[in-house]
Amino acid sequence: MSEFHGSASRSPLPPPSRTPPPATREKGLRQRLAELRGPDVPAKALDARALAALAANPGCRRRAILDGAGVDKAALAARLGAPSGFGQSQFALTRGNAFEAKVKADGGAELLRLVHSRLDPGAEPPAGASVPDLSAHGPEGRTARTALALREAVAAGGWTLLDHPMLALDVAGSLAFLEPDAVVVHPDGSWTVVEIKSFPMLDGSADPAKVGAAARQSAVYVLALEDVAARLDPAPAVRHRVLLVCPRDFSNLPTASAVDVRKQRAVTARQLARLTRVEDIAGALPEGTCFAPDRPAEELTAAVASVPAAYAPECLSACELAFHCRGRSRADGAVTSLGRPLRAELGGLTTVEDVLAAARGESGDPDDPAVAALRRAAALRAEALAQAAGREVAAPCR
Repeated sequence: MSEFHGSASRSPLPPPSRTPPPATREKGLRQRLAELRGPDVPAKALDARALAALAANPGCRRRAILDGAGVDKAALAARLGAPSGFGQSQFALTRGNAFEAKVKADGGAELLRLVHSRLDPGAEPPAGASVPDLSAHGPEGRTARTALALREAVAAGGWTLLDHPMLALDVAGSLAFLEPDAVVVHPDGSWTVVEIKSFPMLDGSADPAKVGAAARQSAVYVLALEDVAARLDPAPAVRHRVLLVCPRDFSNLPTASAVDVRKQRAVTARQLARLTRVEDIAGALPEGTCFAPDRPAEELTAAVASVPAAYAPECLSACELAFHCRGRSRADGAVTSLGRPLRAELGGLTTVEDVLAAARGESGDPDDPAVAALRRAAALRAEALAQAAGREVAAPCR
């Protein structure tokens, strides 16, 4: 019996169970997105410009998963042999940074003056405004620091300028970190988004297309700010009139205009809500799919092809993969390569071959309005060509 009592001869007890806790859904999604991006590839952060473009094409699963996983689409497009010229030139970036620094000089005195004069002239002048330090570790830390600074500014009253705050917005189940040029807290506690652009305002107006793009980008910031405001009690008002600051005429002097983004905000919110969740797209991909730029071109081509795209000509000015998708769309004869309005008019006819066959009477339901219109157009074209050919034959006899 002695063998059961001596410490030297006692059987060692098994170590306590160290079974790891089950992974949460969020951690599982993050791991899956990291696998798609490549284990050693850092994520490319989404910005408001990308989100505005993503919301403009909510049916494109390809862009949704690539942006959700943080894939560098420019590097991917280059590896696929279809490099894109999408993006700002280095000269434009340098000019924009220099102008922004000028606008925010002296503690943002000129910027705050423009906010006061254009958006809140009845408030007290912004003398001695607060400019809190928003530095923190990582985007999550900066987002938390921004939320704290906004809360403190509302409680303190007066004017506060947040220079490059960090905001977070849930996009199709994935968190996107956004960095507006500035956010201003008014003495009444309301918040205003400030967007600084380097394109000029000539005689008080700017290029409508560029102003529209800036409005859509600002609308994304407004949505993200509304998420922050909703967590405060009472919730501060997020103003739907943003301040667009641009150079005046051909000088480097700043001027500004108030832009109402309620329409863009409503459209962006609706489109982002319609986006297919990233986890659903990732779950449907073949096992081992990876978009890391160091993979062979053939493997990357197959990986990209495994995700459906919704190409349209508008993608050329909004997505780095547009040239690749356009080539595939043309090769497949998809009518979307000719534009969304035409695609909507053609109903169930999805390829150019289907359209031509329906116009020639070889296929299609004659009662279909699109088929009937195509056949009528084909008949009119044939009649016009026949008349033109007859005039050419009769012309030498005169």
